[in-house]
Amino acid sequence: MHKLQLRVIIFVLSIVALIISTEAQQLPEIPKTTSGKILTYLLNAFNSGDEEQWKNFIRDHWKEREGMFERRLGFFKQVYSDTDGLILHRIENSEDYNISVLLQAKKPTGLDEWLLLTLQIDTLPPHKLELLSAKPGEEPGFEVPEGILTEKQITDFLDRYLEHLVSKDRFSGTVLIAKDGKPFYTRVYGLACKRYNVPNKLDTKFNLGSMNKMFTGVAIMQLVEQGKISLNDTIGKYLPELPRKEIAEKVTIHHLLTHTSGMQDYWEEMFDSHWWEIKTVSQYADLVFGDTLLFEPGTDFHYSNSGPIVLGMIIEKVTGQDYYDYVREHIYKPAGMNNSDCYEVDLDVPNLAIGYTRVNYDGTPNPGGEWRNNLFMHAIKGGPAGGGYSTVEDLWRFDTALRNNKLISKKYFDILTTGKTQRGPGVMYAYLFQDRKVNGQRIIGHGGGAPGINANLDMYLDSGYTVAVMANYDQAAGMVSEKIEKLLTR
Repeated sequence: MHKLQLRVIIFVLSIVALIISTEAQQLPEIPKTTSGKILTYLLNAFNSGDEEQWKNFIRDHWKEREGMFERRLGFFKQVYSDTDGLILHRIENSEDYNISVLLQAKKPTGLDEWLLLTLQIDTLPPHKLELLSAKPGEEPGFEVPEGILTEKQITDFLDRYLEHLVSKDRFSGTVLIAKDGKPFYTRVYGLACKRYNVPNKLDTKFNLGSMNKMFTGVAIMQLVEQGKISLNDTIGKYLPELPRKEIAEKVTIHHLLTHTSGMQDYWEEMFDSHWWEIKTVSQYADLVFGDTLLFEPGTDFHYSNSGPIVLGMIIEKVTGQDYYDYVREHIYKPAGMNNSDCYEVDLDVPNLAIGYTRVNYDGTPNPGGEWRNNLFMHAIKGGPAGGGYSTVEDLWRFDTALRNNKLISKKYFDILTTGKTQRGPGVMYAYLFQDRKVNGQRIIGHGGGAPGINANLDMYLDSGYTVAVMANYDQAAGMVSEKIEKLLTR
């Protein structure tokens, strides 16, 4: 073949390849409906990264509601910080005044890579945005299959999904699923210590975050069952020396257990103090009584880490035991939880995972940044509100002990875990447990999260499943737990 002919053929083939590549990358066309036009305005404004354009969109295209402007602007700021912009991947559903789309983050990380966005437009002129819903979307290729799945199908799907996450450095941790008290799925990925290349193991101890609240709730319920505490008593009955009389005289045990006390948090106070020295409940307690109540106790919900600290004080006062000793003796030991405790991280605790985060020290997210350890971002020892350590196997043992009434009787287990305060559709908060309904299935438990910390325990009361996921990456356990939930609640 002549060289000139060969060059022409190569040139033509390269043009064809370019056309095919361009067509493959072409974005889906947004329908020219009322909802499609609002979606176009939204994506153009959002992806500009320009706060003035965000404000203009909110003013011009979002139905005005009193007090919502700053919240909507804050939503734009947070999502943009997490994603660096959104790419339209697929139109899920489209009508004149409703549209749902699957979006991908330009700078993907954790739960923020795929987003299912739904817009509902007011049917009356001038047809402004009525409702915006954003929730994690299913990654293409990892949509949950239809119908009830066998254990083998669950296993095969999760193996493929987890290996995909690990290949993208989005998961490091352990996973356990049990059915009727018998584990059938256990997996381990990632490193407990990057510096020394130490791998995670099934019995690696991960930080629980707020999951310690469940242990505090069980401890209180044990004392209620023994007649040593009444749920309706004010806390002043047990702690008359409290410095704030409004808290002592108005707040009850019930309020503390349900986050309806009006008490605030203590994070700023902790990091303004010598936080590396805090190792007792009384040292935590020194931080929680400086603020006034946010509202009259019992009239609203505010998730408060201060409430469980006060409950820890009451446990110590009523039992005469140190809080940590009480939990070891009355919860960990009878449940067989040999790898759980509020360990002091300045000591060399064997097999303890180090947390890794992409959150800056000032609390702002850094999705594309390097992993950094979280040793200087948390208290040195956890307490009644969170910060202890456990393993997926110990969390499964905790679930088993609760269901088998080794820790409290069935009557008080029901009181402990039955929702008291509505938190959203199908979601209620019980006594330091969450109580949810998903496709008709009741799930109780709690999660925990902070920079470099993410863990979750879900107890499927109707179907008999236990799901425990622990991770030393931001948001990683929640992402996996949500996928498993979809598999188990078809």
